[in-house]
Amino acid sequence: MTTLRVVIPGALGRIGQALIRYIHTHEGVELYGATERPDHPDIAKDIGGLVLGRNIDIKLENDLRNAIIAANAIIDFTRPEASVWHAEIAAHYKIPIVIGTTGCSKGQLEKLRSFSDETPMVLAPNMSVGVNLLFYLAQRVAATLGEDYDVEIVEKHHRKKVDAPSGTALRLAVAVARAWGRENPEEIFDHGRHGHAHDERDYGRIGLHAVRGGDIVGDHDMHFIGDGEMITLSHRATTRENFVKGAIKAAFWLQNRDPGQYDMADVLGLK
Repeated sequence: MTTLRVVIPGALGRIGQALIRYIHTHEGVELYGATERPDHPDIAKDIGGLVLGRNIDIKLENDLRNAIIAANAIIDFTRPEASVWHAEIAAHYKIPIVIGTTGCSKGQLEKLRSFSDETPMVLAPNMSVGVNLLFYLAQRVAATLGEDYDVEIVEKHHRKKVDAPSGTALRLAVAVARAWGRENPEEIFDHGRHGHAHDERDYGRIGLHAVRGGDIVGDHDMHFIGDGEMITLSHRATTRENFVKGAIKAAFWLQNRDPGQYDMADVLGLK
């Protein structure tokens, strides 16, 4: 098996560090480069010393273009504006890229998709195998039950997460809306119902609720509530290694693929 040479933007973020630790202890994949924002105080230091406690002769770069020569995958869990820039670089150099960044605007998503015309890209709000199975199950359950069952999605994350609701929660909501045949899913989303405390709940709408606190890695509960019964689909992430494993799997899968936008359902064969 050919070794997968990976470059990690945002290498000192939560997922970036988890990726480095995972790669360091697994065969078939190697850390080829690492970057951070230009003003980061640790630029030019050895990334191994910063994350692993020992030097590995890879310096933290301030520009992705300086780290990708001869690499064959980029794995990006940064911020929307940074991911757009990284995807543009990946497209220019024809390097497959995996993007797990959440909180992208519609305009940013359109830019990301445009770059997939030049290089293969996996774009997914959650790289966990379990969560992507949850997406699949959510659509199947919603199609079976229909709009007579009320749908409420509750997600919980650590206090430092900046987007709400989570990308995973939004993807779950979209899966339900698509199963119901809605062309514009966002039109039936209710976020927390602030200001609607005295309004009766309508059929055919989806409630989304975000909880932030402590160091919660990621919890998602999806409730299908009917008269006399409730079905709940749940996923609990207890470690970020789930996201790391999925991202590495996606990076391997992208090798020798045609340019285009893919997601984890493609990677896992769920389509």
